Amino acid sequence: VQLQESGPGLVKPSQTLSLTCTVSGASITTNSYTWSWIRQPPGKGLEWIGAIAYSGTTYSSPSLKSRTSISRDTSNNQFSLQLSSVTPDDTAVYYCAGYYSSTYAGWGKGTQVTVSS
Repeated sequence: VQLQESGPGLVKPSQTLSLTCTVSGASITTNSYTWSWIRQPPGKGLEWIGAIAYSGTTYSSPSLKSRTSISRDTSNNQFSLQLSSVTPDDTAVYYCAGYYSSTYAGWGKGTQVTVSS
């Protein structure tokens, strides 16, 4: 499974961060797959943001839930992340990943997003 993140590299404070992950090698509706967004702020560890399952059910980290929206476009085999009201603390490398059968089957290369005016 191959994944590729895309979206703006610079977002202004208070705006909404929008990223898309394009998946190849598997359909995002394939049974038992869950498609995740994960980020790594500078100098810190990985933080799980949320996910969308093959069924369309979405999950979010409790700490980010009020600002997170995850959706999908099955016709283009993509899923997306929107994170609203961003601050400089949301600066990170953002990854998308596919989870299947208790393991991560594939990761994107990651995309740097900087929140700055």
